[in-house]
Amino acid sequence: MSHKGIGILQFWGSLCFLWFCTADMCSWTGSGLVRDPLSGPVQQVRLRCSAGSVRWLFPRLALRLLLNPNVASSRPAALCIKATRASRGAAVYVERAGELELLMEDGGRPEQVHCISTDGAQGAAVFLQANPQSDYRRRAVGFRYELLQEKSTTSRAACRPCNDSEILQAICSSDFVVRGSIRNVSHHPERQTSVIEVVEAQVYRQRSGVFEREPVVSGHWHGHIRTPLQCHVKAGPGQFLFTGDEHFGEALLSCAPRFRDFIKLYHSASASQNIPCDFSLH
Repeated sequence: MSHKGIGILQFWGSLCFLWFCTADMCSWTGSGLVRDPLSGPVQQVRLRCSAGSVRWLFPRLALRLLLNPNVASSRPAALCIKATRASRGAAVYVERAGELELLMEDGGRPEQVHCISTDGAQGAAVFLQANPQSDYRRRAVGFRYELLQEKSTTSRAACRPCNDSEILQAICSSDFVVRGSIRNVSHHPERQTSVIEVVEAQVYRQRSGVFEREPVVSGHWHGHIRTPLQCHVKAGPGQFLFTGDEHFGEALLSCAPRFRDFIKLYHSASASQNIPCDFSLH
């Protein structure tokens, strides 16, 4: 290749690198074969979003990701990532106090969600180290990430039930609020989770499509909610009000009072104007 051709190739490589690193966006796809000649062995990428995805094709040497929320004043409590099913070729670390802490091994289980505290930092710095024993030409590293706020990461001690004030706050701030019955509870030790199958549901609110309409004319909804295995959840009769957050397309339980108990609390709080938001049961 001529010197002119090499110069053009370097120009486009640098342009591609700069566009990926400075664009205000949530997701990034790049290649270990395209590098800024001034960046050294570590490729740098900056994303400004609370959730997105990363896909690193032909992983070589190292990649450093700076993840910041799109609201400058926001300070996330934790970073969570979930690898794509075919992710291979690099281990994932998080920079904490000047040290690299392993978050996900190369070839880890794709269904597992890995979370780590940000220690009050404004964002998170993620370091991907390519596996030198791996054939990079046959590899691609991919994962989804979320920067979580405090309400999404603070679990109540020993899976205790929500108190009245927590329930009232949950109907206002949760990603989903659903009334329904429990058909089945399955336990998955490999993921340390239990899955609650909710049927005959009425959806008051949901952020995405975790709950879907049943394929009949009943108008009811159906969905699955995850909870820690250590909570030892069991199926019970009657209807419940389920609230919680959605992460990586899954519903995570926060509160689940019996619906008849919630109705009493709701009417009492309404009479005293003690509900922290506008919430309708209709």
